[in-house]
Amino acid sequence: MTENAALVLFSGGQDSTVCLAWALDRYQRVETVGFSYGQRHAAELGQRHTLRESLSTLLPHWGERLGPDHMLELPELGRLSDTALTRDAEIELTAAGLPSTFVPSRNLLFFTYAAALAYRRGMCILVGGMCETDYSGYPDCRNETLQALGKAISLGMDADFALVTPLMWIDKAGTWALAEQLGGTPFTELIVEDTHTCYLGIRSRRHTWGYGCGHCPACHLRAKGWEKWQQQKRS
Repeated sequence: MTENAALVLFSGGQDSTVCLAWALDRYQRVETVGFSYGQRHAAELGQRHTLRESLSTLLPHWGERLGPDHMLELPELGRLSDTALTRDAEIELTAAGLPSTFVPSRNLLFFTYAAALAYRRGMCILVGGMCETDYSGYPDCRNETLQALGKAISLGMDADFALVTPLMWIDKAGTWALAEQLGGTPFTELIVEDTHTCYLGIRSRRHTWGYGCGHCPACHLRAKGWEKWQQQKRS
């Protein structure tokens, strides 16, 4: 296992794209993995190739470090979850107090499958865009959850795996600021034009912060973060 290589959970959304750039800035070899589980916002996956191509040319060392991409199919997750992300249903709070977009065990499965892939690729660092500072309340995005999972994966694999979450303690405005720090204005413009985060998969509506319906929780967080970041830049 090499400690200078990372596998990034890469969906094609804003957060995972920033995490991919973050990893390219730090590790000598970076590979990506995406997951198809029947999500409504499959448009996100459709942006992955475009984003990888753009990132590889944005900065020379990013292109040199970006390795292969992997796509894993997890259709049973979509069939089991029965959520607003996997069927045509209203986005609302459930009786459990969680958004109906919560897909049970999604991040747990993502990291477990990623670890299996990384093990075969000789990698022990897994990078994800989870955050509990400014998020929708998903319990599998919490640092405590992911660190416990990382320990379980390390024990089960008999190898020292690290689950790294660069965005865990920053809000969406901080994510925009980090993107600018990593790749300047060209990178933030790339995020606006090419990433996709809208839960409804809408890419026909262009906002100052990117494409999306403009009213789902993902769009709301992204827009709120953009405006806060713009205010910080003006002050």
